[in-house]
Amino acid sequence: MFKKILIANRGEIACRVAATARRMGIATVAVYSDADAGAKHVQASDEAVHVGASAPKDSYLRWERILQAAKDTGAEAVHPGYGFLSENEDFAKACTAAGLVFIGPPASAILAMGLKAESKRLMETAGVPLVPGYHGADQDPALLQREADRIGYPVLIKASAGGGGKGMRVVEKSEDFAAALASCQREAINSFGSDAVLIEKYVQRPRHIEIQVFGDTHGQCVYLFERDCSVQRRHQKVLEEAPAPGMTETLRAQMGAAAVAAAQAVNYVGAGTVEFIVEQTAYDQPESMKFYFMEMNTRLQVEHPVTEAITGLDLVEWQLRVANGEPLPLQQSEIRMTGHAIEARICAESPDNHFLPATGTLQVYRKPQARSFERARLNDTGVAVRIDDGVREGDTISPFYDSMVAKLIVQGDTREQALARLDTALAQTHIVGLNTNVQFLRHVVRSPAFAQAQLDTALIQRESAMLFNQDPVGLQAAAAAVIADALHAEVGAQGADPFSRREGWQSHGTTRRRFELTYDGHPVRAVLTYGPQLRLQVGEGAESALQFTPQGAGLWVHFNGQRLHSTVYPQDEVRHVFTPQGATRIHLLDPLAHAGEAAQEGGRLTAPMPGKVVSFAVKAGDKVKAGQALAVMEAMKMEHTIAAPQDGTVAELLYAPGDQVAEGAELLKLQA
Repeated sequence: MFKKILIANRGEIACRVAATARRMGIATVAVYSDADAGAKHVQASDEAVHVGASAPKDSYLRWERILQAAKDTGAEAVHPGYGFLSENEDFAKACTAAGLVFIGPPASAILAMGLKAESKRLMETAGVPLVPGYHGADQDPALLQREADRIGYPVLIKASAGGGGKGMRVVEKSEDFAAALASCQREAINSFGSDAVLIEKYVQRPRHIEIQVFGDTHGQCVYLFERDCSVQRRHQKVLEEAPAPGMTETLRAQMGAAAVAAAQAVNYVGAGTVEFIVEQTAYDQPESMKFYFMEMNTRLQVEHPVTEAITGLDLVEWQLRVANGEPLPLQQSEIRMTGHAIEARICAESPDNHFLPATGTLQVYRKPQARSFERARLNDTGVAVRIDDGVREGDTISPFYDSMVAKLIVQGDTREQALARLDTALAQTHIVGLNTNVQFLRHVVRSPAFAQAQLDTALIQRESAMLFNQDPVGLQAAAAAVIADALHAEVGAQGADPFSRREGWQSHGTTRRRFELTYDGHPVRAVLTYGPQLRLQVGEGAESALQFTPQGAGLWVHFNGQRLHSTVYPQDEVRHVFTPQGATRIHLLDPLAHAGEAAQEGGRLTAPMPGKVVSFAVKAGDKVKAGQALAVMEAMKMEHTIAAPQDGTVAELLYAPGDQVAEGAELLKLQA
């Protein structure tokens, strides 16, 4: 076995490869860019080599520097992960020329499967089912028009060298074909340097089902069952699961055999995925499904953990063993499948804004308790969960790389159990500092269409009304959670009663306290009444008792007939509220931040809310300028400076440092 390998990648896949290598006693070398100098994958490896500036073209795609790093550190092999150089046949050749083992397929297999049209011709020869279409070299527009008319509409125009949803157009009728072809070719030449296209029948109600294959250098090839990747946005996967819902044993065997035939047609070695488009006449008629070859990914897939979950195998270990010349660890008849697994891709993006990628710092990154892929077990919350990530709390999601933050994988005995566990695990995932798709994923998982396995690649578009712009928490619960959190921060662990503290004593009766909130862009006032019990009114809602009890990092909050557990994280004036029902944001405005303007009442300066006087910066008789600091108050465990609203002279200080003051109390007199 190899003694040392270099991992030519970053992020979660680099950490994933390093974990298996460490378990197998193999030393690892990481490479990193300027932006990744302190990244998690660097610390996960035994050595690390800087290969360039932050942009991938200046670092992770500079394969001559990567090969030099392997040579300088004594690495024997290179694992490319996925993305970057993983499907670059020139890099695979360069590794071999440098005396390094490329942990992947032969360069000839990468080349053969890299061009869609060429791979279609190969698959046709190998007897693999193809979608009716045209994959020829003649790209005359008139010929392409005739072929589209022959196939029958709707048709799909695809860039032959394309990927990631670029260079694709659906054409509904013949008269629209010419314009769509020209548009597709322009995008293809800009994205891939080639305007060659292929024409295919556009499959109605399509599912995306892929087969994991593995080949070795001894001529053996097996398939490790299937994954359903139908839930997509912008032709990119969102949720993946194994096995595919509704898959019959007959269809599984047929697709597995076709995938093995596809791999053997190019003498495939290592891990690969044969992707099929599956046509279905109805969601509840699996016997009607027909499958067609779409493409082959000549690398490990992002979604490989769900295959590991149902087979109990480590696919990276298989990659290393095969690359070392060993035969496949198991024969086809020895590979077993147990349970159901689902993977959710957690990405830094704004689903409600057309999935616009987001950047920022992970100010809060709290994950459900998880185990490694080697020993996933039920944890204390009853969720069999695995998390693959390459970031930590405090790390930055930069604009240079993919927006994926983590992969959350759950497993259950049944699909229904796996769905419930995924929803629970997503609820326990708290991220603050940038927008993510965590809540959107929960909406998808909870949608009737997904729960009932009514799957196709248009599910998100079809169910958009219940997936976007949703807030399952609501104003009343969010406000109660934020105000309870503020009160708890004031009284600490002594309980909800502010009078349990000595400095909470007051000589007068009922006290009311205002909270100025902004929710969904609208201002809201909440009024809290102190008395035998706390009572809260939010906006135009009815006044109701407010109670809260600490538990863990959050609170159990009782309000308005509702009991929920909430965890609140402050980010400036924004409060991020996480509950089992969902998450939301609400602004808690700080009236003390502008107390100079808000609290002026004819030369008086009053406390906008209950708090403690920390200090005065002036004394009676001092002349002050507008904006000058006059006093410091403490409220909600934070200090707030109160400034002079105008020029004037301090006439009298009405309290001393350490005094507790009620809302509206006059702190000092200021003469204009």
